[in-house]
Amino acid sequence: MPQTMFSSPSGYSPHLACTEPVEEQEEAPREGPGSGACLSNGPPITSASLDTLIQNLVPTADYYPEKAYVFTFLLSARLFISPPDLLARVCELCIKQQQLDQSPLDTAKVRKFGPKILQLLTEWTETFPSDFRDDKMVGQLKDFIHRIAPCDEAYWKSLNQLLQKLSQRLALMSQGEESIVKVSLTASSISDKLVAFKTKPPPITKDMLSICNDPYTLAQQLTHIELEHLRRIEPEEFVQAFVQKDPLDGTQPCFGDQKKKTTNLEAYVRWFNRLCYLVATEICMPAKKKQRATVIEFFIDVARECFNIGNFNSLMAIISGMNMTPVSRLKKTWGKAKTAKFFILEHQMDPTGNFYNYRTALRGAAHRSRTANSNREKVVIPFFSLLIKDIYFLNEGCANRLPNGHVNFEKFMELARQVGEFMTWKQVECPFEEDRSILHYLHTAPIFSEDGLYLASYESESPENQVEKDRWKALRANVLAKT
Repeated sequence: MPQTMFSSPSGYSPHLACTEPVEEQEEAPREGPGSGACLSNGPPITSASLDTLIQNLVPTADYYPEKAYVFTFLLSARLFISPPDLLARVCELCIKQQQLDQSPLDTAKVRKFGPKILQLLTEWTETFPSDFRDDKMVGQLKDFIHRIAPCDEAYWKSLNQLLQKLSQRLALMSQGEESIVKVSLTASSISDKLVAFKTKPPPITKDMLSICNDPYTLAQQLTHIELEHLRRIEPEEFVQAFVQKDPLDGTQPCFGDQKKKTTNLEAYVRWFNRLCYLVATEICMPAKKKQRATVIEFFIDVARECFNIGNFNSLMAIISGMNMTPVSRLKKTWGKAKTAKFFILEHQMDPTGNFYNYRTALRGAAHRSRTANSNREKVVIPFFSLLIKDIYFLNEGCANRLPNGHVNFEKFMELARQVGEFMTWKQVECPFEEDRSILHYLHTAPIFSEDGLYLASYESESPENQVEKDRWKALRANVLAKT
């Protein structure tokens, strides 16, 4: 069925227990990593104070945090400190530890330290570019680099390259957001225009099979749309979707306009719902039973091709659309269709055991992607609403902070693992050629509302009981009154 971002999967239980409080780490400035850093030669931290975690983020001449630590902390830190304030703290620690406020600067020391801080800032701008939409962030970044740039001209060049790439990335993000708005405006609904088939012809002049009658081609075009949505989603959106007030400090998280921070997540959920309703509309619209059965068989084949490609999100949307009541009640239509393959696909996406079969198939697709020799084999598009629910229950099942005020870093390492895997999948280039006519139809074809679907279903196969008859009469009266 159509999804929301926050509905609960049955049978899910968080697999991360909250860790026990540990003794406070020493927080004096240090030249090497603190005992809580994620190092290749030591165990990862499970909890620490925010100050300690910030210290472990700051590089020195002889230390640089593991990339996994950088990603985990930058992803989760926004729950406790705003990105501009975090950058200010990082710069402050660097200035103090490297004595960058001294004159003259120790050129040899700065040249050992400079590449490390530039690496950190590069990782930050590349992985979380939207943080730098804030002019204050960019100003802080420039001011800090200006402190070390006199020691080596290469730092000026590195700064310019960093800012140029950041500007390009932000421009692409803005274009993507604008296209989301355009698609939302062009998508249409025909529910209020539907009139009984017996009195007037249906208002749709085109259908899916007239645009594309090859299941593999349609599955490829659906994969284009899915990957386009994935590319737009930034990692911090997974955190910002479930922001709550921190009970230990009594303050609201520092996100500003929260609605804008999850735009891409919400757009992706809307696409899933649109595909559900489009599938149901295409099945319910034809007046003849044989035509409806043909459409059902076509979408079964499309769903199978999506499974083979690794596009589990489109697969689940198609199955959900076919399981909507207005479609599933068409027993005579289903009796005409060959459905053996459909039941196999349903089994693969069965929610039993917390979607055990699907998760097994997803692991198989992920393994194929890791060992792939071609982009065709690298495609992994997860059932997105379930991914969101997993993250939601991870967030709900474990506190962000422990009773002693420490950050529950073990929780955020698991969050980063899930988000990091998604980030790998979203970078895959779509291996299939675009068909603009099919993509346009998928984005803009009119779809019925729920009432429209029920009315189309009753017009196709008459109501079987009094409840259905009463609803049919009410829907007909409502629609005819509007025409």
